[in-house]
Amino acid sequence: MPRYPGLTLRVLGSGEPAMGPGKAALIGQIEKTGSISAAARAMGMSYRRAWKLVDALNESFKERVVLTTVGGKRGGGAQVTAFGRRLVRLYHKMEDKASVAIAADLGKFVAHQRKLAKRESR
Repeated sequence: MPRYPGLTLRVLGSGEPAMGPGKAALIGQIEKTGSISAAARAMGMSYRRAWKLVDALNESFKERVVLTTVGGKRGGGAQVTAFGRRLVRLYHKMEDKASVAIAADLGKFVAHQRKLAKRESR
């Protein structure tokens, strides 16, 4: 069953979100690009915001999620750890399970919603 798009799973740790859809997507982009800066650009977020999220991730878990190297002549870089990859897989697995768990009730809930006509653009 595909994930329900209206479901947002946030796993809290010490009162702050330890993992949510934005952090999982950022980790995926870092894995793809090898760079916090490039990942931030791909997601339309500032480098500072991305860096703060990476720092929060690394502070939230017993193991580092992302390793960073300081820039030099060739610039710095970032690498998602094996632990970080496992963490994202586990997070997506929990999202899938949550979607399955609400599927029947979601159908009943949606049946009570009004169908709104699309507004014409002016």
